[in-house]
Amino acid sequence: MKIILITPRGPTSRTGNQVAATRWARILRQLGHQVRAASAYDGRPADLMVAVHAWRSAAAIAEFKAACPDRPVVLQLSGTDIYDYISSDPGPTLRAMAQADRLVALNDLAWRVVPRRLRARLTVIHQSAAAPRPPRRPSRRAVVISVIGHLRDVKDPLRAAAAARLLPADSRVIVEQVGSAYTPQWAALARQEMAANPRYAWRGDVPPAAVRRLLARSHAMVISSFSEGGANVVSEAAVAGVPILASRMDGNVGLLGADYPGYFPVGDTTALAGLLRRIEDDPGFVRQLTRALRRLAPLFNPARELAAWRRLLAGLAPAIAGR
Repeated sequence: MKIILITPRGPTSRTGNQVAATRWARILRQLGHQVRAASAYDGRPADLMVAVHAWRSAAAIAEFKAACPDRPVVLQLSGTDIYDYISSDPGPTLRAMAQADRLVALNDLAWRVVPRRLRARLTVIHQSAAAPRPPRRPSRRAVVISVIGHLRDVKDPLRAAAAARLLPADSRVIVEQVGSAYTPQWAALARQEMAANPRYAWRGDVPPAAVRRLLARSHAMVISSFSEGGANVVSEAAVAGVPILASRMDGNVGLLGADYPGYFPVGDTTALAGLLRRIEDDPGFVRQLTRALRRLAPLFNPARELAAWRRLLAGLAPAIAGR
């Protein structure tokens, strides 16, 4: 098929939406399709549109449906779609969802916020991760806690740094954070934290290879977001065997499962500090997290993700051929 892939532009080439779009393009080409990527619909015909982010892609979806009313749309729901815009600006968000023939979510609990009338269109596709390179080798010089994600409000990005402040003086925990600051204010806050907190370092936006190296030397990874659609860094950490400390909200629970032992309440600095201390001092807790992630890792197998897209597109192919 000839597929147009729509993804909105972001403040960096490594936003979650753009990383997802790059991944979908690679998968679709692996499956033998022709893919052209764009940030807006260019008016040219296509057999199928795949759009990332309902609210930001609403205009492109409407234009495509007006130009090609008999051609299907697959819409990937982002975290801000289902945990923000669906209530803060429901008009374009729900219109895009209603115009889509298939909805793709990244976590198993997303259905709870999708309108009942649209749930039959919903498919969950877990983002995969390849086996780690280099292999994991936690640092011996310190207990490294990684935070991987851009500095923006929804990520609650300095929660791990604040938790590290609560640790006793003899703790060897340090927090290393990578990701770009979405605003000058966030950059200033991160620099202020570094100046005041000897346990914290912000490295800024780094290439994927540097992220992999950070995971490889980490004793644990913190994802402290207020909401998530289904962060790929969870897949990467799980496959790498890096214990995950996660805020208990749907985007994380929908990936890790309700009984995962590494949760803390959203925004709870003291609870997160307690988990950091256990990572440092409680080998049994670390083994418990590692066993849980070993059970989850097959969910994030690249072949599984590829097969899920193959099934989704196979379900649309007869209608496309008929039209």
